[in-house]
Amino acid sequence: MNDYHHFKFTPSVWIVPTLLLIMMWSVFFIERSLNIDLSSHGILPRTFSGIQGVFFSPFLHGDLNHITNNSIPLFILTTALIYFYREVSLKVLFYGVLLSGLITWVIGRNSFHIGASSLIYVLVSFIFFKGMMTQYYRLMALSLTVVMIYGGLIWYVFPEVDKHISWEGHLAGLISGFAFAAYFKTPDYVKAIQYPWEKPDFNPEEDMFMKHFDENGNFVNTPIVDEEMIEESQPVQFNYVYEFKETPKEE
Repeated sequence: MNDYHHFKFTPSVWIVPTLLLIMMWSVFFIERSLNIDLSSHGILPRTFSGIQGVFFSPFLHGDLNHITNNSIPLFILTTALIYFYREVSLKVLFYGVLLSGLITWVIGRNSFHIGASSLIYVLVSFIFFKGMMTQYYRLMALSLTVVMIYGGLIWYVFPEVDKHISWEGHLAGLISGFAFAAYFKTPDYVKAIQYPWEKPDFNPEEDMFMKHFDENGNFVNTPIVDEEMIEESQPVQFNYVYEFKETPKEE
């Protein structure tokens, strides 16, 4: 796999999370400026009128502390989602709001559930489980990073930790993120084979295959060049010395 085709910084990486924050803060400032309370448009479980909160609740927050605590993780996690999972990012965001909201509407307590924390749990759950499922080192590193930063959120899916928070919404987001990680398919993150001619330092004049073509692109046979230099050896000269010996006479 070429990471450039899958992990690429595009304007949507920061535009989408910025728009989400603008919508959240705009609703918050309208409430404070006009001195109105829109919490009644949140999720009211098992009521027909309360189902509207499935779409409205992520943009409604009770106070400044509530919206501030949700803004930073929502921006970071949405940015990571779009950068690393661009093909399915918008589906995870849209269906994450929808599915987590519906689950909250089914299992929630009889009170209004508001805030973007359900979506945050969707993102944490999806990024963690999907990265581990891919077995790709970059996405697994992202999963472990998310666990180190936001791993403490797991405690807030239990009822008795804090009765003032919507643990039902958190649990719904966790379940939704896991379901999307299992359902949505991502590319097979396998390292692509890089051929010699794809490398930046490739020189066609030195390539043995390219040497079989002339300047017009015609195939020609290249002469066989013996790279070993054979040194000429000088002939060995022999000097013959003749010695005369006289035969002794018989007496």
